[in-house]
Amino acid sequence: MHKSNLIIFIAELVGTFGLVIAATVSVVYDGRFGQILGPIGNAVVHFVGISTMIFVFGKYSMAHLNPAVTIGFFISGYIKAKKIPLYFVAQTIGAILGSLFVKQVVGNYGNLGLNFPNYQYSIPLFYGIEILATVFLMGGILIVVSKKKLPMAIISIVISAIIAFDVFFLSPISGASMNPIRSVAPALLSGILDDLWLYLTAPFIGSIIVALIYRNKFSKNLLSNSSV
Repeated sequence: MHKSNLIIFIAELVGTFGLVIAATVSVVYDGRFGQILGPIGNAVVHFVGISTMIFVFGKYSMAHLNPAVTIGFFISGYIKAKKIPLYFVAQTIGAILGSLFVKQVVGNYGNLGLNFPNYQYSIPLFYGIEILATVFLMGGILIVVSKKKLPMAIISIVISAIIAFDVFFLSPISGASMNPIRSVAPALLSGILDDLWLYLTAPFIGSIIVALIYRNKFSKNLLSNSSV
């Protein structure tokens, strides 16, 4: 593996490992100790953990940490097709290790932070909300990364804030995963696969919509100049 590819692989693996911990540990903790953190605590843990991962690993791999974001970056011209498997494999390994870590350290509670939609709402509604949550995420990502002079600290804060707000406001409806592999890892380890159809489709639709708009409007020269 080329050195630059190895760096990307390690950054995505460790970064996704940290993201899954940040995205699930508060749910598992609440499942064990009785809703001590609650929705606000869950959103705060998302913000702190994910902003840290983006800040640390953004300069190495652009800190996708999410297959839907990887596809969005590909369509918008920031990475080449040959890099997609590299990102996907690293993210998958990192996510599964993250869920295993939470299970071993905190315990097998709260279905390991499993995402699930609220079936009190109609399927079109929560499906649309999951797409919308990912639209907000991918849109925010492409806006900040297109600003070449923004420091990584600002980029990490903006992106993690979007995720935290999505989680706080939209997770009661759709689960607000925005990230297929974040949903797959706890589903596999908990053995509850019922709702994966939502999280394996809606986030990709949301990221693709935003990336196509961005590509058509703003990134005419990115494909020829992309180097990641």
